[in-house]
Amino acid sequence: MTSAALHLAAPTLVERRILGVAHRLTAFVEHRIAARAGRREIALDLLREQQARRHDPRAVEHLLAQMGVPGR
Repeated sequence: MTSAALHLAAPTLVERRILGVAHRLTAFVEHRIAARAGRREIALDLLREQQARRHDPRAVEHLLAQMGVPGR
């Protein structure tokens, strides 16, 4: 009777394959989540950099004055 209980406790071939598919699917989804998080971080860094590079409107006037061009 003990050996029969042990056979019932072991996963069948179908169950093992389903577990394998579940593990591969989980790894695939985790990889996609990590890749999306990386792309989001890069996009946020680019956005911060663009926002930090706002041009000073007086800089154009200053450069025009240095070139001898009258102001607007």
